[in-house]
Amino acid sequence: MDRSEHLNGFTFEQPGVYRIRVLGELDQEWSGRLGGMSITVQKKEGRTPITFLDGPLRDQAELMGTLSSLYEFHMAILSVECLSKD
Repeated sequence: MDRSEHLNGFTFEQPGVYRIRVLGELDQEWSGRLGGMSITVQKKEGRTPITFLDGPLRDQAELMGTLSSLYEFHMAILSVECLSKD
């Protein structure tokens, strides 16, 4: 198998639409630093807020950059989901 190939024809170089969930609350102003992803915060009484980041990313490198930024913000990453490939 070629290094760039993955199951279902997905490759590291192609764009995809992702949903990333993190524990805690991120302000909308961070969208630009996070690949332009939309930011939605879910708050439930008595629980720590969960932030959802949704949107397209150019490739796996941009995904890793976004995850690295979240790490720098000390955000606990709960999940990363590829919703579709472009």
